[in-house]
Amino acid sequence: MSARITAGHRMKRVLSMVPWLVAHPGVAVAEAAARFGISEKELLDDLNVVWLVGLPPYTPDSLVEVVLDDGRVWIHYADFFKRPLKLTPAQALALVVSSDALASVPGADPAGALPRALDKLAGSLGLDTTERVDVDLGIGDPAVLTDLRAAAEAATEVEIDYYSYNRDAETTRRIAPWRVFADAGAWYVDAWCHLANGERLFRVDRVAALRATGEPSTHLPGPDAGDAVFHPDERHPRVTLELENEAAWVAEYYPTESVEVLDDGALRVVLAVTADAWLERLLVRLGPAVRSVTTVAGAPADLAEAGARAAARVLRRYD
Repeated sequence: MSARITAGHRMKRVLSMVPWLVAHPGVAVAEAAARFGISEKELLDDLNVVWLVGLPPYTPDSLVEVVLDDGRVWIHYADFFKRPLKLTPAQALALVVSSDALASVPGADPAGALPRALDKLAGSLGLDTTERVDVDLGIGDPAVLTDLRAAAEAATEVEIDYYSYNRDAETTRRIAPWRVFADAGAWYVDAWCHLANGERLFRVDRVAALRATGEPSTHLPGPDAGDAVFHPDERHPRVTLELENEAAWVAEYYPTESVEVLDDGALRVVLAVTADAWLERLLVRLGPAVRSVTTVAGAPADLAEAGARAAARVLRRYD
C-alpha cells in the first residue's frame, strides 16, 4: 500500500501552481505537470479544485476560471482579485510566514507575482525579508532536487551523503538516478545504488550533500523499476498501535496494513516495521498519544517495548 499525499501538501502545491499558470497562459498541460513534478492526471485533479474557488453568490464573475483546450490550460482570476486587499497585522504576518513554504514547493517561480507581492507585504509590516521564518516542507535543498533530475535525464551518476532515518546513520553512496518523483508530501529518487548493489529508493530531503560525477551510468532501469514508495513484505515484523485521536496523522503519513476506528474516535493501526530505530523514534514522538503497543504474530516480542527502551536511553543522558 503506497503512502497518500496529504491535503496540506496538495494545498501548498495548488497555491504555488496557480500564479505560475496565470503568468503562462496557454501552457501545455504536459509542460506544467513536468514543472511541478506531478502527473498530468494529478494536475487536472488540482485544477478541478481551483475552479471551485470563489465568493458568494458564486456567479461566474466571482469564481476563478479554468480553461482547458487542446491540451493547454488558462487560468483567469475572478473580479474580486481586483479589489484592494484589507488585512489585519496578524493576517499579514501569517501570509509573510507562509511565503517561504509556498516558494519552496518544487516548480514555484521564485521571481513570480506571488513572491513579489509577499515581499511588498513584508515591507509594509517593517520586516526584513532576509530574515524570514524558515518553514521546512521536507523537500530538502532545491539544488539537490535539480541536480538529481539532471542526472536522471542525462543517465549519469552522482555521489551523495545520505542519512538513513531507519538506521540512524549517514553513508556516502554512488548512485545512478533513474527517476525523481513526489509522493505523500515528499520527494524521492529511484536509483541504482553501488553500495547496496541494487535498486534503492532515497528521500531527497535526507540527501545532505550531492556531488555530480558526470560519468555515464552502466546501470539502466529495467522493466520493473519505479515501484511504489514502500511495499512491506514478510521480512518486516508488524505491530499494532492503539492511538488517541490526536495521533490520527500516523494513518495518513505511513503505509498501514489496516486502520480501525474505535468507538471513542481512537484508532487501531497495524504498521510494518522496517527497523527498530524507526519504531523507537515514532513511539517517542507520539508519547502519551499511544495507548498500547502489541506485536503481531511472528514479530519479536520485544518490539512492544521499543518506545520504553528509547525513552529510558534519553532519560539516562540527563543523569
